[in-house]
Amino acid sequence: MPYPNLFDAATAEAAVQRILALTPETQPAWGKMSVSQMLAHVSVAYEMAYEGKHPRPNAIMRAVLKLFVKAAVVSPAPYKKNVPTAPAFKITDAREFEVERDRQIAFIRRTAELNAAHFGGKESLSFGPLTAGEWNRLFSKHLDHHLTQFSV
Repeated sequence: MPYPNLFDAATAEAAVQRILALTPETQPAWGKMSVSQMLAHVSVAYEMAYEGKHPRPNAIMRAVLKLFVKAAVVSPAPYKKNVPTAPAFKITDAREFEVERDRQIAFIRRTAELNAAHFGGKESLSFGPLTAGEWNRLFSKHLDHHLTQFSV
């Protein structure tokens, strides 16, 4: 399945419009996260790409992630509902909707500004170097999955 190219400014703005359709009261079609927790959850992938906030897994864990998780994350196949998530992506505390919404929008716009050239060969904390297409699927597929979860 092809996913929207978040390196393209117009496509990124379409994703932003989907996010802007959310409200603090938006309920999920499945799962346990609130809309604010979901926005924080989706932002983790961007934090890993842009911020030094998350530690790099050790060599053994990176090998396991590359062998068993990478394909599911960066392949064109959509995510299944209610699949377990990595510990760094588990958001269980209350989050402020506007803060999380604005952070996610800023990450999407930054990704479009940097564009595909910035991401080609860029190292992922968990999976090693990824192509620009893999980075786009990592970001776009995850975002689409959760925006669909919240019916936008």
